[in-house]
Amino acid sequence: MDITSYAWIAWLVLILVFVIIEMLTLDFVFLMIAIGSLGGLLAGLLGAPWWLQLIIAAALSVVLVFFIRPPLLHRLKRGGDPTKSNVDALIGMNGVVVSTVSRTAGLVKLSVGETWTARLSPAQAGPAELVPGEHVIVLSIEGATAVVAPSPVSAGAGDLTERSLT
Repeated sequence: MDITSYAWIAWLVLILVFVIIEMLTLDFVFLMIAIGSLGGLLAGLLGAPWWLQLIIAAALSVVLVFFIRPPLLHRLKRGGDPTKSNVDALIGMNGVVVSTVSRTAGLVKLSVGETWTARLSPAQAGPAELVPGEHVIVLSIEGATAVVAPSPVSAGAGDLTERSLT
């Protein structure tokens, strides 16, 4: 009984291990190696010697990692989520002044219901401070502070927005 006649078991174990690692990493590297190992398994089942099985598995894995994986990753990441999240979602959001906002300090309640420390944008020409009840728009976020500017709001919509925010 020759041990090389049971090489197919080793190939199956390797394929299983590589697939499990791929499920944990989700980077397609171990999937390509598992497919290369499948090539080694098929070569072994067709009667190739163990050293040829290794060469086939290694060559197939290298080809897959360098030539198939990059376009596969590109295609997968092409349809990224266009929805803004975290700080990016706050930029352009409307709010109402809760505590007088000056160029150095203040509080605003954003339309999502969160209260943020705020300051007026130094680039904005206009009032030196905004009093409670005035509407603002978020221009940027600097640390935990919203940089805001006065927001023009129509009279009817302003009353509705102010009631929903307070």
